[in-house]
Amino acid sequence: MNAARIDTLDTLRWRIRAFAEARAWTDYHTPKNLVMALTVEAAELQEPFQWLTPEQSLALGPDQHEAVRQEIADVLIYLTRLADLLGIDLLDAAADKLEINARKYPVDKARGNALKYSDLPQDD
Repeated sequence: MNAARIDTLDTLRWRIRAFAEARAWTDYHTPKNLVMALTVEAAELQEPFQWLTPEQSLALGPDQHEAVRQEIADVLIYLTRLADLLGIDLLDAAADKLEINARKYPVDKARGNALKYSDLPQDD
C-alpha cells in the first residue's frame, strides 16, 4: 500500500494539516493533546518488541514489522502535527540537536559505550 507519495516533511505537514482540517479536528489538536497522543503512540511502538531478545528485535517477522511500521507512522504524524502547531522546523531542530549532542558526546570519549554525557571521562 503506497498512497499518494509524500517526499518531504513540508508535504507531510500540509497533508496532516489538511486531514485534520477536513475533519474539524483542529480544536482537539492542541499541543497538550498532541503530546499526550504522541506519548501513547510511542508506548504502542514498544509492544511488538516486548519480551524479544535484542537479536529477535532485529529480525521481526512480516506481521511484527508491519505493526512497527504503523506505529512509527503514528509517531511521525503526531510529532509533525505538534511541530507544525508550534512553528518548529523539524529538520532544523534535529540538525541543532545533533550539533549539541556532538559536543556532549565527543567521539573520543563516547565511542563504544552507552554512558550519559555527564558520566563520560572529563578532561582535567
